[in-house]
Order: sequence, then C-alpha cells, then structure tokens
Amino acid sequence: MSGATALAGWLTAGVLAGMWLLGRRALHARMEVVARACHELRGPLGAVRLGLDLGSRGGALSALQLRAIDSELARATLALEDLAGAREGHAAPCRLGVLDLRELLADSVQAWRPSAQVAGAELSLRWTGTSTTVCGDRLRLAQAIGNLIANAIEHGGQVVEVRGCAPPGGSRIEVVDDGPGLPAPVGELARRARHGHGRHGRGLAIAADIAAAHGGRLAAPAQRGARLVLDLPAQEACPLDRARQI
Repeated sequence: MSGATALAGWLTAGVLAGMWLLGRRALHARMEVVARACHELRGPLGAVRLGLDLGSRGGALSALQLRAIDSELARATLALEDLAGAREGHAAPCRLGVLDLRELLADSVQAWRPSAQVAGAELSLRWTGTSTTVCGDRLRLAQAIGNLIANAIEHGGQVVEVRGCAPPGGSRIEVVDDGPGLPAPVGELARRARHGHGRHGRGLAIAADIAAAHGGRLAAPAQRGARLVLDLPAQEACPLDRARQI
C-alpha cells in the first residue's frame, strides 16, 4: 500500500510540474507578445514624432512625407491589434495583397530619415533595375523593413543604405551600414530575443519571422559593418489561402 501511495505521489508531482512548466511557457509567450508590441509602438511613434517635428519646420509636409507617416501610424495600430489578439487568443487579421516593393521601400526610408538625422546618420535608398511587385502584407513587410533600418541607425555607423532589386526568382531588400557589424549570427540573435534573452535582437526576430511567413528569409552575410538581406520569392499571383499563414 505504501508503494502505491508513493507512486501516486510521484505521478501527482509529475503532473503538477508539467502544468507549472506549461503555465510558465504560456506566460513567457504572452510576455514576449507584450514586449514585441511595446517595441513596435515605440519605433513607429518615435519616427512619426520626429517626422512631424522636422517636417513642420519646412512649412508643409509633402505627399511622400504624409504617406510615410500614415504607414508608421498603421504599424503602431498593428502592434495594438497583435496585443489585443494575444489577449483574446487569436492572431491579428492578415491584409494580403499585391504591392509595389520600390514604393514600400521609399515610404520606409522617408519615415526613418528624421530619426537618422537626429542620430547623425545618413540614410539613403538605392534601387537597381525595374520596379517589382510582391504578394504580401504591406504592414508586416513595413514592420520588417522598419526594424532593419532602425537597427542599422541605432547600432551601425554614420551611413545607412537601403537597397532593393529584383533578381531572377524573387525580390531582395538589403540594409547596409558601416558600423561594427552584428555581435553574433542573425539567427542566434533572433533566437535569443524570442526566448527573452536579447532586447537588441527583438527587431531582427520580428523581421526574420515576417520574412519566413512570406516564404522568404533574413540573412546577414559576413563583411565589415552589417548587411542584412531579406529575400522574398517571386509571386505570379496572390493566393488567398496564404493569408492564414501570415
């Protein structure tokens, strides 16, 4: 009888330990969602504030400046949707569509140029070849691009260049700076951030997740400074069934 009682006690302890571990993982996942939402609110709102401040000194905001500000405010709204979705147990809605990648890059560079100026960095855009369209969620891709630019402004040198092109089989976005480079491989930095061990890698983790959701990938070829490359696959059509996966 004592053996059965001991076995029951061990089983109960094991079940309780498993429940505790699951609860801890669920809590960590929710905390990471909150941390990501705060990260995504702080970046766009800061860019908008600086954009409005610097733009107002010129007397009037251009159509490009207004569109860039609108895009960053939409990013902030998306962060709130992610936070609300996590609380209610569902993902934020996807807005899949065909978009002009060159225009998206121009909007992102315009939105973050005031932040670069304040940080003493020069931010520029270079597009090679003809413009191209991709199938994706405009706000999510703006999230990814904005995080890569913000990372380069904060941790790079005084020159940040955003490059875009359409090689055979897809589209490519590069964010290059002349700083010291990444302290670890981009995959390792993203993994640390997902597990709550690296605040500085959170933007990279967000960008990597968005790239993967679009069938692409984020890489960082080794060289002096940092060069973050986001590759997206070619899309002849924009299938609606992919909307559930982003």
